[in-house]
Amino acid sequence: MDASPSPAAAPSTPGHGPAPGASAATGHRPAPDGSQPPSGPPPVPGHLPAPGPPAGQPGPFPPVFPPAPVPASRLRRIAAPAGVMAGVLGAFALVGSVDPNEPGHYPVCPLLRLTGIYCPGCGGLRSAYAVAHGDLGTAFGSNAPAVIGYGIFAVVWVLWTVRAAAGKPVRFALRPVHWWAIGAVLLIFTVVRNLPFGSALAP
Repeated sequence: MDASPSPAAAPSTPGHGPAPGASAATGHRPAPDGSQPPSGPPPVPGHLPAPGPPAGQPGPFPPVFPPAPVPASRLRRIAAPAGVMAGVLGAFALVGSVDPNEPGHYPVCPLLRLTGIYCPGCGGLRSAYAVAHGDLGTAFGSNAPAVIGYGIFAVVWVLWTVRAAAGKPVRFALRPVHWWAIGAVLLIFTVVRNLPFGSALAP
């Protein structure tokens, strides 16, 4: 049996032989120390590789985020409005138990003592005493703005408590025009209650 002929070696082109020391597979010249050249594309001039972690140290860790805040319970959210209402009720209980119509229980208004003029707050304690005893007519006659203020406070307190219980922000911001309006109303009230035809508004 005849053996199959072995493939003939490819003839080399005259004058174009492989470079001395070049690898037949890759065409890269081996390093002088005999090690193989690094694989992959050659580095691009002007572009440095990203620095890695120092030797012997682990790589970068993922960011650590703080735990989400635990929502406050409903009792804690309404603690502030409950505390305010407790203070107001305590003040009304004190005034309701000590009659301001009797002299000597409370200090006299300095403006009234020195000038005989009623200030916007004169009669406020008598008004609170009447409210504590359920006499709204007498309370309004003693100090009408005070009674209106009690009503506004009650409405604001209810809104505050409801929104606080629901975990919603509470914002009560008065603009300068509101403060000017309140001041004008109190000034007119003070002037009228000190005139003869406004004696019904005097305490």
